[in-house]
Amino acid sequence: MLIAGAAGGLVTVGASKMLDNSSKVSAFVPAPSSKQVNFGDTPAPFDFTKAADRSMPAVVHIKASESKETAAQRQRQEYNPFRYFFGDSYDDYAQPRSGTGSGVIYSSDGYIVTNNHVVDFADEFIVTLHDNREFKARIIGTDPNSDMAVIKIDANNLPAIEIGNSDDVKVGEWALAVGNPFDLTSTVTAGIISAKGRDIKIIKGGRAIESFIQTDAAVNPGNSGGALVDVNGKLIGINSAIATPTGTFAGYSFAIPVNLVKRICDDLITYGEYKRPYLGADIATMDTEVADALEIDFTPGVALVKLDPQGSAAVAGLREKDIITKINGKTVTGTPELREYIGRSKVGETITVVYNRNGQEKEASVRLKKRADN
Repeated sequence: MLIAGAAGGLVTVGASKMLDNSSKVSAFVPAPSSKQVNFGDTPAPFDFTKAADRSMPAVVHIKASESKETAAQRQRQEYNPFRYFFGDSYDDYAQPRSGTGSGVIYSSDGYIVTNNHVVDFADEFIVTLHDNREFKARIIGTDPNSDMAVIKIDANNLPAIEIGNSDDVKVGEWALAVGNPFDLTSTVTAGIISAKGRDIKIIKGGRAIESFIQTDAAVNPGNSGGALVDVNGKLIGINSAIATPTGTFAGYSFAIPVNLVKRICDDLITYGEYKRPYLGADIATMDTEVADALEIDFTPGVALVKLDPQGSAAVAGLREKDIITKINGKTVTGTPELREYIGRSKVGETITVVYNRNGQEKEASVRLKKRADN
């Protein structure tokens, strides 16, 4: 009995020590380390200094003014005999108008890209560079339908912007707006790409090309014509408009994609005008309402509502009620994208169009003509 009791005591003591050791070990087990998850090839950069350093020298301040002669001519053309009865003085009415905006150095020999609405009313221009040098400028060419313009200063070895690729821009990416809001020179704001292919119907007329990059980077009056750049400082758009009930930034701004900017500005520099390709079709973004009106099945894309018999589309064999789904391998989901893709093409160029006709996918080679009235 004594031996059995001793053995039992030893077992109890041993078990107690094992439990005690176990508790001590668990108390010192380190907590699991956190695991870093990477959702992309490159982590989001929150330091935009390099992008700002690369892009700011290429963004200029533009002061546009009417000469006295131009103001007087405008007054004669806009003559209103009733203005005296409503408190408008002749002197105020004939006073030269002026305004400010931004521009981007497109080439080192002095070509500068800006918006048409920055310069369209004026005939005298002063360009101030990032280093505070001032130059007189002259208009090379404008295109109101895309709100693009090119002006020129007589200077060389200028810090031209590096051109990016707006097709590669993705919603959610960071972007910087560089310009001169409220005459505050060399201002940089940051935001993300909120959407692409936006049509906000701000350019008047039935031939407008609107396929804006939407961003929430702060843009205000004076930013027009300035640069929208990616995190590497490459140009991806020209800031042109804001959506606002107050006249100042209220959350969203819009930029012309650089791939369209390049196409138009190269023509303005070379020919003094934009030689716009002509598809020859009235178009509509496909939705349920359009499908019902045309009495066709719904297919995502752009419907050809009406064709010019002599237009590029009709000559290539496309018909009314065909639905364009791709151009040169790029998916088309709405009229802004289609207008942009056509606008980026050259007169005489042949594009590959994939379309849907009565539920069947077809392909056509369309040689783009020049619009007769451009």
